[in-house]
Parts: sequence; structure tokens; C-alpha cells
Amino acid sequence: MIGLSADNSDRVVWRFTQTNGMLLLTANRNAKGKDSLEEVMREENSSTSFPIVTIADPDRVNKYNYRERCVERLVEIVIDIQDYMGAGRLFIP
Repeated sequence: MIGLSADNSDRVVWRFTQTNGMLLLTANRNAKGKDSLEEVMREENSSTSFPIVTIADPDRVNKYNYRERCVERLVEIVIDIQDYMGAGRLFIP
């Protein structure tokens, strides 16, 4: 399996995660450019696509209660992943 590098575009990262059956966990991303994560999702998302899981407030991740809520929601998503296929983006918590 070929890995990713830090300078890969959002499009390359999204395709890699989809090809390898992975969830993409990210902080909120901008919607600028043809290879932005938002644009890629709009163009390439299908009913069989794994969702993009976005931490709604990444500045609060260092707070225990917020981090715990994020983890709980992420576990719920993973357990019921079939219900979220094709959903596009999911914000946690």
C-alpha cells in the first residue's frame, strides 16, 4: 500500500481513504479551490462513500469533556457505519 505525504491535496487524501475503506477525520476545512475537501465531496461522494468526520470545534479538543463527546460520537459512527455511508460530512460532537 502506498502512503500519503503531507503535501497531498484533499482530493488525493479523500480518494486514498475511500479506496482503502477508511474514515477521514479532520478539523474544519475551507472550501477553497477545485481540490478542497468540500469540492471533492460534492463531486465524488456516492451512496457507498465513507463519510468525512469533522471535529466541529478543534480548539476545544484539549478540553476533556469535549474530547470525550467527540470520541463517543465517533464510536457511534463506527459501530453503525453502514447507516452513514454516502452521508458526506458528519460533524462531531
